[in-house]
Amino acid sequence: MTITFEQAFAAHQAGDFATAELGYRGFATTQAFHNLGTVYKQTDRLAEAEAVFRKLLAQRPGFVGSQHSLSMVLLAQRRYAEAWPLYEARRAVLNMADPLCDYPEWRGEPLAGKHMVLVGEQGLGDHLMFARWIPALRAQGARITVACDPTSLGRVYEACGAAVHPRTRASQRLPDADVWAFIGSLPLKLGAVPPAAAAYLDLPRRGGAGVGVFTHGNPANTVDRFRSLDEASAAALLALGRDLAPAATGARDLMDTAEIIAGLDLVITVETSVANLAGSLGAPCWVLLPRVAMDWRWNDGCHSDWYPDAKLYRQETAGDWGPVLDAVRRDLADLGRGPQPAGGHMNNP
Repeated sequence: MTITFEQAFAAHQAGDFATAELGYRGFATTQAFHNLGTVYKQTDRLAEAEAVFRKLLAQRPGFVGSQHSLSMVLLAQRRYAEAWPLYEARRAVLNMADPLCDYPEWRGEPLAGKHMVLVGEQGLGDHLMFARWIPALRAQGARITVACDPTSLGRVYEACGAAVHPRTRASQRLPDADVWAFIGSLPLKLGAVPPAAAAYLDLPRRGGAGVGVFTHGNPANTVDRFRSLDEASAAALLALGRDLAPAATGARDLMDTAEIIAGLDLVITVETSVANLAGSLGAPCWVLLPRVAMDWRWNDGCHSDWYPDAKLYRQETAGDWGPVLDAVRRDLADLGRGPQPAGGHMNNP
């Protein structure tokens, strides 16, 4: 059967990786070959994915799509020194134009006495993950302002010792400063090969309020269907703890959720911003991971350099959360914790 590129792409989007692979193999175009590498990456065939992306880059050295994809393959394998320079290709792939300002991008020079503006990027989890380097910048003597949408993130950055400049559009000018940098470029510019310590939010850890759970990510994420729980699995997880969704807690922003987490004994969540938030607090966290399209920050799905204290539970079969939830129940039982009352919610602190 002949598969058109459009059919292969539709199968890929639907998670039918076998059909997508078969279809892409039938085309000699750069895009089809790149998409084939993406199928390999998303299905954990990292050596094959690397070979595809390197072959494409040998043919087209400036192909930013393969540079960016190769960086994520290398990051997943902890090959950070190779990966961070290639990760800069995200700026072109994600259309991250240099911000409007009259001062230069920071290149890694000394920061003592300087005012630095960090430009937020990507999703909430990325903000939280890369914010771990703000203490290192402040330790150099820099004054830090973060340009971002303050609605969810403002108080988190303020808790890191940074000022916040509201920025919801790329067309908005940055405030006056000496240098700027995209927050995701900090590990490269700081020469940080492995990740810095995860816990950087200093909130008093109270504990004693039981288990909190989070069942879904942002549906706008292109791989959310793989990481978020289906309705039945979500109900099963919600039976094990208190719902941390803002609609259930009344949380106004991520700092409200952080304060709730600080009072919990454990967080159980899919791979979304709540996992990054728990990590930034050093709170006990169990993360439920998909079999396919797992984010690179979880490395091999067994242990994450980014959140080394997190316990990771990965699907054995794509789409099947049953064994994952069974393992979570067993481990909760070993801790002496059974299911929580149905519908139990935590009030906003």
